[in-house]
Amino acid sequence: MSAKRQVHLAAHFPGVNNTTIWSDDRAESQIAFSSFEHFARNAERGLFDYLFLAEGLRLREQKGRIHDLDVVGRPNTLAILAALAGVTDHIGLVGTLQTTFNEPLELAKQLATLDHLTDGRAGWNVVTSSDAFHGANFRRGGFLDHADRYTRAAEFIELSRELWDSWESDAVVADPAAAGLARGPFADRSRIRDVDHHGPQFDVTGTFPVPRSPQGHPVVVQAGDSDEGRDLAAAHAEVIFSLHTEFDDAKSYYDDITARLERVGRSKDELHILPASTFVLGDTPADAAERARAIQRAQVSPATAIAFLEQVWNRDLSGYDVDGPLPDVEPDLDGVAITRGRARHTRDVPALVQSWRDLAAAEKLSIRDLVIRVSTRGGFVGTPSHIAAEIDRYVQERATDGFVVVPHTNPYGLDEFVDTVVPLLQERGVYRESYTEGATLRETLGLPGNIRDSRGVLA
Repeated sequence: MSAKRQVHLAAHFPGVNNTTIWSDDRAESQIAFSSFEHFARNAERGLFDYLFLAEGLRLREQKGRIHDLDVVGRPNTLAILAALAGVTDHIGLVGTLQTTFNEPLELAKQLATLDHLTDGRAGWNVVTSSDAFHGANFRRGGFLDHADRYTRAAEFIELSRELWDSWESDAVVADPAAAGLARGPFADRSRIRDVDHHGPQFDVTGTFPVPRSPQGHPVVVQAGDSDEGRDLAAAHAEVIFSLHTEFDDAKSYYDDITARLERVGRSKDELHILPASTFVLGDTPADAAERARAIQRAQVSPATAIAFLEQVWNRDLSGYDVDGPLPDVEPDLDGVAITRGRARHTRDVPALVQSWRDLAAAEKLSIRDLVIRVSTRGGFVGTPSHIAAEIDRYVQERATDGFVVVPHTNPYGLDEFVDTVVPLLQERGVYRESYTEGATLRETLGLPGNIRDSRGVLA
C-alpha cells in the first residue's frame, strides 16, 4: 500500500476581506503588531507550512467614501513579515506583492533579504493589476493595458530569478585570511555575474546587491484564476492560492493545472494547489450549522448587503429594504463606476442579475439572504472529526494538496482549528508531528529542494 499523501496547511491573516467579522467581541486591530504576533505564533504552534499576508495599494472606495473594511488602513506586508521573522522559528512567511507597480530589482532585493533574515522561510505571492485607480498612487499611473498584466508578471518573475541567480552559492568567502584581509567575509567578484536583461517590459543592466539566499529563490505563490493566470502558474509558480473549494470544482481545477504543467514540461510534484477555505466548528453537526448561520449574518450586515448589490447594480440602493425583495431597477451599465479599487469578476452583469432574481424568487430570499447565499465563501462546517476527514479526503483523492485556512475573526480565529482539527489530522498520519529543524519553506512544503538557475545549473 502506498504511503498516505501529506496535508499541507497555510494560514491567511484575517484582514479587509469580507469573511472577517470586526464586530466580534474578541476582534482586535489589523495594524497592531500584537495581532500579527499572536496569529503567527498560533499558526506555528499548529505546524502550518506558512502564514500568508495580503497587500493593499490604495484604500477602496464606494460612492466617494472609503470602503468600510478599509477604514483602518492597509499596512506594509514586507515590514510585517520582517518583524514576524523575529518571533517565529519555523513557519514560512509569504507576502502578496504586485508585479504591476513594483520594480524587479527592488522587490527581488527585498525578498532575498527576507529569505536571509528568516534562514530560508520567505515566499512571494505574485499578483497583477491593470487598475488605473490603484495606479494613480504611482508615478506612472494606470499605464498598463489589461492584456499586458500577465506578460509583465511573467517577465518580472524571470528577471527576479536572473537577479537571484547572479550570485553563485559560494560567492561569499568566509575566510578573510585567504585574501589578506583583516576581517571578513567578503564577496568574490569573479563569482558574481552582472545582469544584462533586455525584454519587452524591462531593461536592466547591473549587479544585484544581495548574495544568494538560503533557498536560492523564495517560494513563488500565484493566485490568478483566469486562463492567463493558470498558464502563468503552470510556468512559474510553486504553490497556487486557489478559490476552488467545492470538491468536484477543486478536482477539475487540479486536473486542469496538472495538464498545463505537463505542457510546459513540469511535474505535479513541483507545484502544490491550496484552495482558500473557511471553517466553522461545532460539538455536533447541528451546532456547527447554527454557528455557521450566525457567522454568515455577522459577515453580511445590512449595510454590507446593500453595498454588495451596489457594486453590481452600479447604483445607489440605500433606499431599499435589506429584508425586502431585490431591486426592480436595472443595473446602470454605462455610468461611471461607483465602486473603485475592488476587482470585478463579472462580465455579463444582466445575466448575473437575472440569475439572482430567479434564485431569490424560487427560494423567497430577501436582499440580505441572497447576498449571504452568493457572497459567503464556501468552507468546512461540522465537528472537528468531520472537518479533519474532509481535508484528508480532498488530499488523498487529489482534489487539492491542502488548504489555506481563512479564519473569520482576528487574531484568535485560528486557535480552535489548531486545538481540535490539527491533532486529528496527526492521528490520521497525514500531518507532521513537528517541524524539521532548519528546514527552508521549500523543504517544509516538500517541494524539490534543488533550484535550477537561469544558466541551467542546480544550486
